[in-house]
Amino acid sequence: MGKNYSLPADHELFPEGTSRCSLTKFSIWMGLVGAVALWGLYAAFRVLAEGLGVTGLDDYFGFGLWITFDLAVIALGAGAFFTGLLRYILNIDPLKNIINLTVIIGFICYSGAMLILVLDVGQPIRAWFGYWHANVHSMLTEVIFCITCYLIVLIIEYIPLILEQKQLNRIPVLHHLAHNLHVWMPLFAGIGAFLSTFHQGSLGGMYGVLFGRPYVLRDGFFIWPWTFFLFVISAVGSGPVFTVLIATLMEKMTGKKLVSWEIKSLMGKIAGAMLLVYLVFKFADTYAWAVDVLPRSGLTFDQNFYQTIYGKWLLWSELFLCGVVPCIILLTPKLRNTPALFYSAALLDCIGITINRYVFTVQALAMPVMPFDSWETYAPNWAEWGASALVLAYGAIILSLSYRYLPVFPQERALNATKSN
Repeated sequence: MGKNYSLPADHELFPEGTSRCSLTKFSIWMGLVGAVALWGLYAAFRVLAEGLGVTGLDDYFGFGLWITFDLAVIALGAGAFFTGLLRYILNIDPLKNIINLTVIIGFICYSGAMLILVLDVGQPIRAWFGYWHANVHSMLTEVIFCITCYLIVLIIEYIPLILEQKQLNRIPVLHHLAHNLHVWMPLFAGIGAFLSTFHQGSLGGMYGVLFGRPYVLRDGFFIWPWTFFLFVISAVGSGPVFTVLIATLMEKMTGKKLVSWEIKSLMGKIAGAMLLVYLVFKFADTYAWAVDVLPRSGLTFDQNFYQTIYGKWLLWSELFLCGVVPCIILLTPKLRNTPALFYSAALLDCIGITINRYVFTVQALAMPVMPFDSWETYAPNWAEWGASALVLAYGAIILSLSYRYLPVFPQERALNATKSN
């Protein structure tokens, strides 16, 4: 049989029974994303070569866009460990059709976060100090080790998907290795859930114990401030719908059906339930903070906000527009099954978690804490935006290559059976 020259040159690498765009179109897309990545690499090079002085960070704002971005992607990447927990530990079988995507997104989010942290350290030759000279009194030490270990778990979960690539899977040793790794996935899912839960919590707990920062200072439960638990629950309340948004964006770009509506609705229902739990505790936390923690600190509620950039609208948007509204939509079957409302709720949910990480990171530092202090403004410069864009471009490259050559969506062929290839 003669060669079919109408097929892309790399069609032999595609997952069984699927079709992809031409290699030319794919190369153009990768070229555009690659150009953004090159800009980001230049920014990263300048930061590593010249230090943090090329950024907008200073002695007042040690945390800025990078840490906000870092905390946001880690929270949104929580769909990986939470979906893995539901799929492999609680055995919710329908999630098998989206679990591969959650693993890839989790890998991108956590490896991207590690890349940001490498830049934020400032001196790469001392990046290993956090491991070898660990400060056992700091919550960030636990965060360092948990993020590193969980990234290793995500790599282990990603390997079977790579080995199931059509050409690699024909090699007997790799085929059996992939199969055996799948057998052990429940163990890795449990380890991942444990590691991710504690580092999500410790990221929040780090803020809650900052006695000199009244905006984030919280009381606690035993040794943990309330922010420890709020960070965990908020992450699992947004991670699943972030995965759905990524899947939907991929569907729009490829013109293919990749995830059934039933799975999307299930992920939305799960996220809505966790968002409701989060909102109950968040409202209680906000009330206790306003009427108890702040007065004991000698402050009023109004003193924690300033003009528009640090205004109360951020708090109300997080609680109501990006909290209560999406929660109602995601938990009401009729509303949840209306695509426009569903996707709007998912987007608002993700925006809400980003606002939360922003105010904890930037607004807490901007607020004056000494009599001679005043409200400070922070504006990230091109180096910080470039490095953040590098992570986004990196994620787009990994996701694009994975979708083109790996069986990310096992149900793709069945969902598109009626379409002409």
